Amino acid sequence: MKLVIIFGPQAVGKMTVGHQLEKVTELKLFHNHATIEMLAPLFGFNSEMWRLVDQFRQDIFEAAASSDMYGMIFTYVWAFDLQQDWDYVYKICKIIEDKDGEVYLVELEADLEKRIERNKTPHRLEHKPTKRDVFRSEQNLIQTMEQHRLNSFEGEIKRANYIRINNSNLSAGEVAETIKNRFVL
Repeated sequence: MKLVIIFGPQAVGKMTVGHQLEKVTELKLFHNHATIEMLAPLFGFNSEMWRLVDQFRQDIFEAAASSDMYGMIFTYVWAFDLQQDWDYVYKICKIIEDKDGEVYLVELEADLEKRIERNKTPHRLEHKPTKRDVFRSEQNLIQTMEQHRLNSFEGEIKRANYIRINNSNLSAGEVAETIKNRFVL
């Protein structure tokens, strides 16, 4: 099983690239809001919701790793200044690699202006109801960027199957093709 983890700041284009990558490969998209959008209406954004999000995701990764599926794409906002986020990504990788799967890390980065623009796109709002209050979502985007480091330092990620792409001026299709070709997916 192959797992492509696409990570980067909010509204960088992770899900949109994931949808395009799903179209040009046999990978299935499991974007990070799939579990959030299911649980937020029931619990709000509290500790119980996040506990369940983590549990559901772990169960899904374990089931996928043990299955005969070709692979999956997962999207994630990774705060590089938080050890718990490093541990979480390591845990996901371990679940897949312990079952002889392969993990590919794709880091996206884009200018803040581009991300604010993307935060309002119909595609994003269609798939992420909790982002439909665009003013609040934009404030959260800026606040999270101010509080956390959402892109890695040069050389910080040492895995062989890693690529960093500045997609400020690239279409999601171009980025998906780059990922597909780089990792022969």
